[in-house]
Amino acid sequence: MEEPIIVVGGGASGMMAAGRAAALGAPVLLLEKTPRLGNKLRITGKGRCNLTNIAPLPDFVGHFGPNGRFLYGAFSRFFADDLRAFFASRGVPTLVERGGRVFPEGNDADLVADALIGYLREGNVAIRRRTPVTELVVSGGRMTAVRSAEREFPARAVIVATGGASYPGTGSTGDGYRLLAALGHTIVPPRPALVPLVIAEPFVARLQGLSLRNVRATLLLDGRKLGSEFGEMLFTSFGVSGPIVLTLSKQAAEAAERGRTELSIDLKPALSDEELDARLRRDLDQFGRRSYRRLLAGLLPRLLIDVFVELTGIPAEKPGNQITAEERGRLRALLRDLRLTIVGPRPIAEAIVTAGGVDVDDLNPRTLESKRVGGLYCCGEVIDVDGDTGGFNLQAAFSTGYLAGESAARALGYGP
Repeated sequence: MEEPIIVVGGGASGMMAAGRAAALGAPVLLLEKTPRLGNKLRITGKGRCNLTNIAPLPDFVGHFGPNGRFLYGAFSRFFADDLRAFFASRGVPTLVERGGRVFPEGNDADLVADALIGYLREGNVAIRRRTPVTELVVSGGRMTAVRSAEREFPARAVIVATGGASYPGTGSTGDGYRLLAALGHTIVPPRPALVPLVIAEPFVARLQGLSLRNVRATLLLDGRKLGSEFGEMLFTSFGVSGPIVLTLSKQAAEAAERGRTELSIDLKPALSDEELDARLRRDLDQFGRRSYRRLLAGLLPRLLIDVFVELTGIPAEKPGNQITAEERGRLRALLRDLRLTIVGPRPIAEAIVTAGGVDVDDLNPRTLESKRVGGLYCCGEVIDVDGDTGGFNLQAAFSTGYLAGESAARALGYGP
C-alpha cells in the first residue's frame, strides 16, 4: 500500500474526511485515540443527533458570527441537502422539526455514527483505534508522517480532525491545538461556547428541572442590552441552560469578565404591557376571592409560584380583590423581567462546542489546507469557527470534513 492520507480523529468531521478521500480512490488511514469512533456524535442532541438545519445559506452562515464567511467554501461543496441525501442513501432518512432542525427519523444518534462507519468500510479505510497522535512530522515544508507513542506512520497528507476541548470523555481534549501550534499555527485560545450558565440567585436551585417555553431571554451587561433570544430554556441545580441560553452563552461568558452580567427573562413576551395588565386585572376581578398563590397558579409553572411570592413581597394568602395597584404593578414587572445574575459559564469540559482553535487566517478556505505546511488540512471543531445551537455546528463539521478529504485526495491526483 502506498503512503496514505492520514486522518487524525474519528469524530463527525474525521469520518467524513476519511470517507470522502477514500471515495475518490485515495488510500486512507484513520487514527482514533479512543476505542470507538463517533463518541461525541453519539451523544449530540440528547442522543437524537441534530445533524443540520434547513436555514437558507446566508442565514445559516450568519449563525456563526464573523468567522462564518470562512465556511462558504465548504458549504458550496457539501451543504444541508447534500448531507440529508448522503444519509438517506445509507438508510438514515431525516425529518425536519421546529426551528428547521434536522434529525434522523429513527431519533437515534447511533444510526448517524454507524452510517459513517459504513462509509469508511465502502472506501476500505484502514482504522487504528487506541492510537493517540503525539506529533506531526514535517520535512521540506510538507507533511511526511505522524507519530504516536508506539510508532511513526508515513503519510502523503494529513487531516487534523481532533475536535475541540469539550466533553473530554469522548476524546476531545484539545490535542489538535498542541499539534498545530508546534508547527507555527496561531491558536485562538479555546473557551466554552454553547455552555450552561451559573446563576447567583439561590432560588434557581429550587427550580431545577423546570423548562420554560416561548419565553424571551435578554442578555445585559451593566444594564446595556447585548442580545436577545426567544424560545425554550431550562433551570438546573447551578443555573440555566436550554437552547436560548446556549445561544447567548458565549456572549454571556465574555461579558461576565467585564462587568455585571444578567439575564432578563420575559415570561409573557406574546403580550404587550397593556395586554398583560388587562389580563392581571381580569383575573383579579374574576377570581378576587382566591388567594394570591392560587392566582399565580393560573399564570406560572408550579415551581415558580413560591419564588414569585417571595420576589413580589405579596402575602401568599392575600385575596386577589385586596391586591393593590402597586402590588399588581410589581407582579407585572416581574413577569416581564425576571432578573438572573450571571456568575459565568460552566467549565469548558461541559460545553457542547468549543470556541477558539486554529486561526482561520492560517487555512485556505477553498481547500482547508494549511498556509504554513503543505499537505496539512484541518476540519471540524479544531478550527476557530463555532455556531449557534440548532444543527449548525454538526453541518460545519460534516462540510469541512468533506472538503478537507476531497482537497487532500485531489491534491495527490485522485478523483475526477
